[in-house]
Order: sequence, then structure tokens, then C-alpha cells
Amino acid sequence: MGLLSEGSPLSWAETKTHAEHVRRHGIKQFIHLYHQLKDRSNDDLKWGDEVEYMLLKLDKANKTGRLLLNAGPILTQLQVRELELSSPPGSVPTLWRPEYAAYMIEGTPGIPYGSTLAHCNMVESNMRLRREEVQKLLGEGEVALSLTMFPRLGCPPFTEPPAFPTPNEGAARSLFFPDEATFGGHPRFKTLTRNIRQRRGMNQDINVPVYKDSKTPSPYLDDFQALGDASREKSAKEDHVYLDCMGFGMGLSCLQMTFQACNIREARFLYDQLAPLCPIFLALSAACPILRGHLVDTDCRWNVIAGSVDDRTLGERGLEPLKEGEQRIPKSRYDSIDSYLSPSGEPFNDVPLVKNEEYYEEMINAGIDGPLAQHIAHLFIRDPISLFSEKVSMTDVTDTDHFENIQSTNWQTMRFKPPPADSPIGWRVEFRPTEVQLTDFENAAFAVFVVLLTRVILTFNLCFVIPISKVDKNMKVAHKRDAVLKEKFFFRKDILTCDSPKEAEQVCGCSASTSSGDIHAVYDEFTIDEIINGKPDVFQGLVPLLRQFLDNLEDVDVDTSCTINQYLDLIQKRASGRLKTTAKWMREFVLNHPSYEHDSKVSEEINFDLLSTCEKITKGECFPPDLLTKHGTKTRHDIPTAIKDMRHHIESMSRKYETN
Repeated sequence: MGLLSEGSPLSWAETKTHAEHVRRHGIKQFIHLYHQLKDRSNDDLKWGDEVEYMLLKLDKANKTGRLLLNAGPILTQLQVRELELSSPPGSVPTLWRPEYAAYMIEGTPGIPYGSTLAHCNMVESNMRLRREEVQKLLGEGEVALSLTMFPRLGCPPFTEPPAFPTPNEGAARSLFFPDEATFGGHPRFKTLTRNIRQRRGMNQDINVPVYKDSKTPSPYLDDFQALGDASREKSAKEDHVYLDCMGFGMGLSCLQMTFQACNIREARFLYDQLAPLCPIFLALSAACPILRGHLVDTDCRWNVIAGSVDDRTLGERGLEPLKEGEQRIPKSRYDSIDSYLSPSGEPFNDVPLVKNEEYYEEMINAGIDGPLAQHIAHLFIRDPISLFSEKVSMTDVTDTDHFENIQSTNWQTMRFKPPPADSPIGWRVEFRPTEVQLTDFENAAFAVFVVLLTRVILTFNLCFVIPISKVDKNMKVAHKRDAVLKEKFFFRKDILTCDSPKEAEQVCGCSASTSSGDIHAVYDEFTIDEIINGKPDVFQGLVPLLRQFLDNLEDVDVDTSCTINQYLDLIQKRASGRLKTTAKWMREFVLNHPSYEHDSKVSEEINFDLLSTCEKITKGECFPPDLLTKHGTKTRHDIPTAIKDMRHHIESMSRKYETN
């Protein structure tokens, strides 16, 4: 969830007075950090995943499903081993952190995975171990599910114990989401909720098109008089589901991956190459077809979260004249990236970038190159929205909290992460778009798929970059209902570069084309099936590319090879439609439920039955043939020392071509 500083949270009025101080010193801290670590190199290729779980209470007697507001006590127990002084770093297999909601927890592997393929065979097992650790601490009828969304979030009473919204007081002041559902174990979360709303000057107004069925009211609109605040009606759109606070976005769950690169150049290159893949993975992993107890006409969570933390004023959003000190800001602070970081990606930055010109010049004068300086200067157009009194006065040489304050509250599809000061951790990038899946097998499949792509990209110096404007359009398309089958996405036609080694031509099945210099000549429109599985005589497809790459590697043990191929098989079938996305499967579950009244509403009974089925799928007691294939991965908790220490062919090739 980002930086978790300790201390006394300031109000928005107090935070605002320190905003320029935080930004100015945050830039100085970054400049110092950059010069201290820019030459750091030869870090190992490590990576890890983050899975966000929801805690639920399923009452079979009353056929109700509730979100369990028990994350604090559960988290305390999960962290015991990590916090014991007798436990050396890396001795625990799992790590646990708080998340935004009082019903959410985040689990990661205890230590990062390494660069050898054998580590890919540990992922599913570690995810399974995390889920088991949580489940052991839960009571009868309580379960930890990896759900992107809880279907009746915002339909009180939807929590256990019951909590109810307070529209006229508290942090959220929501018509639907109670403050008790926000995690109270750290002040950051409610402070963000309050300060975002106050900076914005009003509650959030997120409007998601409702799925129109035969008996859905037309026009569909909430009865705001009955909800207790008729003034909110002006913020709601007809035929849309209205959401009004941070909890509706940050209270959703996802799957994220972080990769440590060898050096800053490699991290920036990887950031650029993964960015165009974000919309593809968002659509491929779609798992959010229900919001506030209604079927909606979208499949993904991303725009909802973007709206939930959108702290822009009316002037910044272009809805009224700008006031003194304001500027037009096109996007929320949670959105797709706005520029590439590498010099090679700079020509594809075809969207005007709003940035702090003063800070940009300061970084240029300090010897930071243009693409990186403008990226940081763009992040620093934002105000700090969570500040602690103990963190106002800090040094620019030894501290980085002011930099991280702004950095960690810009939630984009990719995040470029400098090393922490005085830390063994290197330059990293975080891949953030993927929606979490119901089973450990599925989550491991998506994680390993992205990991293998990073290895191929770095090994063969591949290029997936397309104009930023097209990435933005792809993000919009990705949200559409069943986009994975019905829509087309802009994607790179030829991924080889003039710096790709000869071996890459064999793996990719083509030769590098000569660039015309026209950034719009490098891409075409593809279905996700064509991107993942290939389009004859045009594009090989990402999975065939990975399979070819794996076939050329030596010393891949049988179990690992079998596991990876099962993961790739799942991805291929999702892309082709042979298996449904979680979003499509959930939507059809509701539509086919015997008590569904064709009015777009997900009742308590439907909600319970859907969650109960999800629990069975998660436990491996149920395999809907249209969602999930039966699998037999031989995934392992530990890898023998001999394999751990082995420097695989994939790593040696990455080093060999690093200078290209």
C-alpha cells in the first residue's frame, strides 16, 4: 500500500501548508539518492509477487456473505514470526502487510525469488502456504478469498460485525461505505480517505454503466432521498452505478509483481517495455463485473480505483475556471503511465506531459537526463495527501520520506522504484494492472507469465513500445465487457530491435525490421488472442515466443517445465476464449442463478451462492470447466541448494547482452 510512516497525521488544512516544502525537499532527496546510486550495478535479477486477500464470513444458515472486519488481529498473529528478534531476515517463508480495508491483508513471499527457472516452480506453493497461514487463524465459516471485488460492497449490512455509513461525519462521509470498513491499525488509510475528499472539495463521483437487463429500470437511478442525501443526485448519472468514496476503489484487491533489475538502465528499459502490456493483462485477468450489488457493463476495476482517489479539484479536472495556483491535470493520481523512461522510448511520448517546470530544470541542472527528470517532475505536480507531524522536518541527504510521500501516492500501471538508502535492494519496477484470481494456480500462472516475459525482453533486447496515446486508448478498451474476445488493441508488430542478438531471430521467428522513423508505423490492431497466441505471418504471439525461448534453455528440470507449460496453457485458453475470464464466469453465474430477476441486482442469496462457489473453487473442490482446467503442478516450497546457486543460461545471456 506504499509508504507506512509512523506518527501523528495532519489534517488536510495542515498538510496543505507544508505541500510545497514536501515537494521541494522531495526533489532534493531524489537528486541525492540518484547520484548516490545511479552507478549501482550487477544486482541479481530478483522478483516477488503481492496477493491481496479478502476475509469473509459465510453464514450457511442464513445464506449471507459478509466482509470480516478482522484484518488487524489476524495481521498481528501473522507477523509474529517476522517480528521476533530471534528470527534472522529471510527466515520466514511469508510476509504480511496491512491494506486499505479492515477486511484485507496482503501477503508476499518471505524472500524474493531468483533468476533461475526453478524458482518459478515455488510461486504457487508459496501462495498456497500464505492462504493456509491465514485460514488457520480464521473461525468456523470464515474464509480468505483472493477476490478482486466483493459483490455487495456498499450494500449495508455487508460487514461482520455490522457497520453502517455516516454520510455527514467521519473520514469517508459515504452513503454506502462505513468508516469501520477502513483499516484502523495505521492512521495512513483514514487520513488518505479524509484528505483526498477534502482536497477535492466533495465526495468522489464514480459512475460505472449498469448492465442493462430486461427488467433493469430505465432510466436506472438511485433514490437519493431514501438514502438520506438528495443533493448527491446531481453527481450520479442515469443508467450508472454511483460510488462515492475511496473504499470502493482501494477496497478492491489485485495481484502485483515487482522486479529488481541489474542497474538503473535495465530498470528503465523494463519499465518501458512492460507498460504497453498493462492493458493487455488488465483485460486478460478481468474479474470485476459487479459493483455495489449490481451487474455493471464493464469487467475491470482500474477506472473505479482511479476515481476513488481522484483528489483533483473541479478546476484541475476542467469543469470550472482554474483558481490561483491550479493547473489542468488530465488524469487521476491513479491511472496509466504518462511517459516512457528510457531515451529510446522518448520519441513515443506523444501526449503532452504536465510537469513542474521548476523541478524539471532543477533535476536537469543536477545532471539527471530528460526522460527521467520529466517523469519525476510529472509525479511532483501532486500535493502530499498524507503527512505526519514528525515527518515534516527531514534532511535531504539521509532521508527519503518526502520523495516517497509523493512517489507512493502516484498509483500508476507501472511504478519505477529507486533503491532505498543504505539498503541491499536495487533498482526495481512494479507491474500493477493484474486483477487477482480465485486460485493460487491462476495467480501463479499470471505472475510466472510476466516474469518469463521480463526474462525474454532483457535477454533479447525486445521492444514492445508504442505511442503513449495508444496505450491510453488500450486502457479504455480493456474495461469493456468481454474485451478479451470482442475488442482489438494496439500492439507492436515487430518486437526485435537492431540491438537484438542473432539468437533472438531464431526464437522470435523473424528478423528486425528497419525503422522508418514513424512512431505510428510500428503498431497495428490485434485481438488479445492474436497477441497471446499469434497471428499467422504477422506476429508470433507471446506464449509461442515463451515456449520457443524455454525450448532453447538447458537444465530445466521436468517438474518446472511441466508446471510452466500448464501456466502458459491457462493463459492461452483465456486469451482464445476456451476458458472464460473470472469476470465473464461471475456475470454468467448471476445471470443463470434461479433467483435472479433480470434487474441487474445481485441479491443476498445470489451473493452467498457465488461466494460459496468461489470458496469451493479456491479449495480445489470445484473445477468449472468453462473457467479452469484441472491441473497437476508439482510446485515446491523449497529448491535444493544446488539449483538455488545455479546460474542459469537465461541469466548469463542477460549479462552478455547488457551492453547492447
